Amino acid sequence: MKYKIHRFPLKMTEDQDRLEEFLNRLRGEVVSIIPNVKPTFQLMGATASVDFLLIVEKLI
Repeated sequence: MKYKIHRFPLKMTEDQDRLEEFLNRLRGEVVSIIPNVKPTFQLMGATASVDFLLIVEKLI
């Protein structure tokens, strides 16, 4: 089996349509979507955000 890993930069509030279009264009089967979660610090305290996704595709 062969796999391909795609890096998808993401802004959670803006890129939903772009992510949907990207996933629909893949030829293989999506095995996993792994978010890269980074901590951020704001005035109200610590929180986290996702800055990119790793998408694992199993090639047919």
